[in-house]
Parts: sequence; structure tokens; C-alpha cells
Amino acid sequence: MPVNPLNRREFVKKSAVTGAAVAVAGTAATTPARAADQHKKPAPKPKTWSFSILGTTDLHSHVFNWDYYSDKAYSDSKGNTYGIARIATLVKNLRAEKGEDRVLLVDAGDIIQGTSLASYYASVDPITGKNGKRGPKHPMAIAMNEMRYDAAALGNHEFNYGIEVVRTFEKQCHFPLLGANALDAKTLKPAFQPYTVKRIKVPGAPDIKVGILGLTNPGIALWDKDNVSGKMTFTGLVEQAKKYVPRLRALGCDVVFLTDHSGLDGSTSWGDELPYVENASNLVAEQVPGIDAILVGHTHTEVSTYTVKNEETGKDVVLSEPYCYGYRLSVFDFELELEHGCWKVTSTTSTTLNSNTVAEDARITELLTADHDLVVKYVNTAIGTCTAAMSTAEACWKDVPAIDFIHQVQMDAVKSGLSTADAALPLISVAACFSRTAVIPAGDVTIRDVAGLYIYENTLYGKKLTGAQLKDYLEFAAKYYHQVPTGTTVDTATLTNANSFWDYMYDTAAGVDYEIDIAAAEGSRIKNLTYNGTAVADDQVFVVAVNNYRANGGSGYPHIAAAETAYSSTNQVRDLMIAYATAKGTIDPTAFAATNWKLTQGGTAVF
Repeated sequence: MPVNPLNRREFVKKSAVTGAAVAVAGTAATTPARAADQHKKPAPKPKTWSFSILGTTDLHSHVFNWDYYSDKAYSDSKGNTYGIARIATLVKNLRAEKGEDRVLLVDAGDIIQGTSLASYYASVDPITGKNGKRGPKHPMAIAMNEMRYDAAALGNHEFNYGIEVVRTFEKQCHFPLLGANALDAKTLKPAFQPYTVKRIKVPGAPDIKVGILGLTNPGIALWDKDNVSGKMTFTGLVEQAKKYVPRLRALGCDVVFLTDHSGLDGSTSWGDELPYVENASNLVAEQVPGIDAILVGHTHTEVSTYTVKNEETGKDVVLSEPYCYGYRLSVFDFELELEHGCWKVTSTTSTTLNSNTVAEDARITELLTADHDLVVKYVNTAIGTCTAAMSTAEACWKDVPAIDFIHQVQMDAVKSGLSTADAALPLISVAACFSRTAVIPAGDVTIRDVAGLYIYENTLYGKKLTGAQLKDYLEFAAKYYHQVPTGTTVDTATLTNANSFWDYMYDTAAGVDYEIDIAAAEGSRIKNLTYNGTAVADDQVFVVAVNNYRANGGSGYPHIAAAETAYSSTNQVRDLMIAYATAKGTIDPTAFAATNWKLTQGGTAVF
């Protein structure tokens, strides 16, 4: 590097004071002209510097490139790989390339839920401890501490196991979990650290101060109502960013970076159940001045770079979402210039890197292989047998036994907990297909087989709906299908996921019979809705077995969130399914499988 003129003058001055002779290698003898030149101050040159922020999101406890549900290394047709162990290699490479002191590492949430590894350390050998014994350290805390994360935003799934679990995880991390809009329900003060300030050291110049603000998803108030109600409240991202971004600027931050567990398209899945937007990162960029860039999470999509113009300042704000599970790593590059003693951002860009280009990091592998092997052994434990294989391959357009298995378990559990009065009401169940690749095999059934069918940590409710409300509920679900006019061939490859209505959002019902006319317009597709062979009356009251996510307003289904509760439990549906298989010894699909719904076109069955 060339010698900084300011540094050289300082060196010469100090040498004169000590009386030491100063020799500059490669210089000629000083001439009168050169001596005169030395008295002239060189023209000031602006100092520039660059640094990067690396970002992950929605890791969901994917440490290695391993699918616990299929019991093998993950692979897909595009050659993707995942896991934080591969991200660790990308991070090491970038630190080596850019300089250790020029790289920050941040996450946008949903860290401790999503795989059998996560479930094991939340329930089987919980990090909170068990039977008076101190719990183990969470594998994700071990990995992220080793990788030297600087901060992480809270994701909504951080609260799936209750506040004690996320607080324990927080204590195990060597970096802050940020959530400026996660407030104590009583004091309305931040329940978690809202922001952190990091310093980028610049030789011979002021540090670059980087303010990192974390925002989580307001939907936690709905999705994990049982865990947070009365304890925490969650406000909007825009509202809290307007409060904290100016504070970070007032603290002298040269760069303000947000990590948001919130998508960037302005959409909301919960209807009017909450007054805040679910996917609000773009709105934050647009409505809150003073932000340089945003790491986006929550929606499990890849957006390498996306620019939003702030409506007040006209400044471009750069956003990036690096996909989930460690498939990708976002890289934000910042260029700055020193003006009058202050750093100004002159350029911000972002891109994503693919984790399939590198091997898993040896240190992460060394630290966590034992944990991984322990969980592999656990999930391969046999809990019973099944008389016939059950698959979800066609579950998104056909009534299949695999989903009926979920319905049966839900109805059995709710039925056992109803009051005498409510037990006299007709009982039905609603449930979704969470994976199109799940299989309960014929023969031995393991924990991982059941976990692959029900991948979420949902608990169970029994809610009361009238016949009219139930029909509205099923009509809402039926918007999942694209309209296919009578006489038109139905292609299952293009039939589903209309209206950005994803598989996990689509509920089918058991206990009632009905048809879905995909030739009809949305809102008028449910036909021949009957219970025990009789048309469902508008005022007929049902108890509906439903998971907590849906019962509390998830995906915006009508009526269900406000409906009277007849039953609730903290037991996870997946655990109930495991208990059912264990208690029965044998799963017999003929005991519960029934084709009670079907797709039609103008009254003619499609399949």
C-alpha cells in the first residue's frame, strides 16, 4: 500500500522530537526545490474504505446437508445443498478474501426449529434442562458462535417451543438476538435487544460505525399465541423502524443495516386479524429514511438484490433474501468515503452465493457430528408397523390415507378432551399436506416417518363453527386451485397454488363429505356439503379439530380465530401421531381412510 502522507508527516515529526535520524529507502538527496516542495501541503485526497455484511436466514436448524426424514444426504434436481456447515466455509473464504476486519455476519431469524435436530434439543433432550439437570448447548448456538455471528433477528419459529427455550438459546449465543418490535406485554418496553452497533476499524481514520437493527414478525402474536399471550406483544416493522433508525443515526452510525424476519412484497396471510403487515421489508425501506440495506427473511425465497427507493429521501435501499436452510448466503458490499471526518456510503450492492460450491467446514463438522449422529439414531427408532404404505404424493388433489391419518389422530385427541355438552356435537377435522414426498411405509414405522408427514411443531385445538362458517372455511381453502373450465384437461402440475396459496395453507376436512368444483369461480366451489348423508345446515354447530397455527388466524381463514374454543392442548400433533402409532402397535389405514372429498368439474369427478 502507498504510504499515507498524513501518517508519514506524523512519523517525521515524532522523529525530530526524539532526535532520531530518519532515512527513507529509495529517496534521493534533498535538493532546495524538493525542500520547498516539502513545505507545501499535499492536496487532500478523500479516504475510501469498503466492507461487507454477510447474511443468512431461515436456517431452521439445518446444520449438515442431511435430510432426517429420508435418512440420507439432501439432493435435488438442481444440485442444491444446504446447511450452516457449508455456509461456514463460504464465510471463511470471504473473510480471507476481504479481510477479517472487513466482514460482519448477520442472520434474519428462524434458527431453532425445523428439523429433527431442532425437535430433539427442544423436547427430547431440551436445552432448558430436564429432571433438574442442566440442558445441553443447542447445536445452532455452537455453530453460530464458532462462525462468529455479530447479530441475529428473532424469527417467528423461535417461539414455537415457548419463551423459556428461546431465552435459553439467547443465553447460549455469543451474539445478540435482536427484536425491536418484540415488546414486554406489561411495560411495552423491548423484551429483547433492539439493535447493536459494530465498528469497522480503519487505519489512520475514524472507525466506521455500523448500526444493526433487528425486527421480527408481528404474526408471532397469532401463530404462537399460547406461548406469548400476556407475556409479549409484537408491533409493526415500519412503526418500530421509524423509532430506532433515527436513534442509530443519532448515535453516530455511518451505516444502518436492518435484519428483518419479514418478506419484501407487502403481503399478509392473516387477513385483518392483526393491524400490521406480515411481509413489510419493502415498506420499511420505502417509508423509513436513513436505511442503507436490509437482510430479508421469512418467505423462503431467493432474491439476490432488490432496490426500493425511499419516498422521503429518494435514496435507493438495497434488499436481499438468501433463500432458506443455508442454500444461499447474501453478500452486501459497501463502499464509503471520508468527508470532513465523517464516513458516507457511496455504493451498496448485494448478491447471493450458492453453498453447493463448497464443502462442509471441518471445524463445524468436528463440533457437531456427535449431535447429528445422536439424532439420526433417535429418529430411526421403530415405534410400530403399518399394514400398507401411505404416501402424500397425490394429497394436494386427492383424499389420501396419509392425511386421513392426521385427521384421525386429531379427532381422537380432541374427542377425549371435550366436555359432556360439547361431546354431543358432531366432530370433524381440518389439516394440510405439509410435504408431497412423505411416506409412511408398509412394515416398520419410525419416528422420522411420522416426522416427515407432520414437520411443524403445531399443537391442537377444538374450535366451534357453524355449518355456514364451515362452508366459508372450505371455500377459502378451495381458492388453492386454479379455475379449470369444464371440458378442459386437468394438469396436476399447474392445478394448485393459485393466489400464492401454498400447500401448508390448504386445509382439507374429514368427518364431512363435499365436492370442490374447480370449474366454478372462487367462492362458489363447495358443493354437496353433508354430514352423515344429510346436507349441512347453516346453523348446525361442529367442533373442528385444528392446529394452533390455523386456530389463531394463520393463513387468514375466516371465522376460526374468533370461534369459541372447546378444546386446547400443549401437546404437539406430531407427538400425538407418534403416541398413536406406539399405543396401537400397528397403523391400519382401513380403520380411518375414507374418500370424503373430491375434485369435480361441473359435477363430474376429475380423478
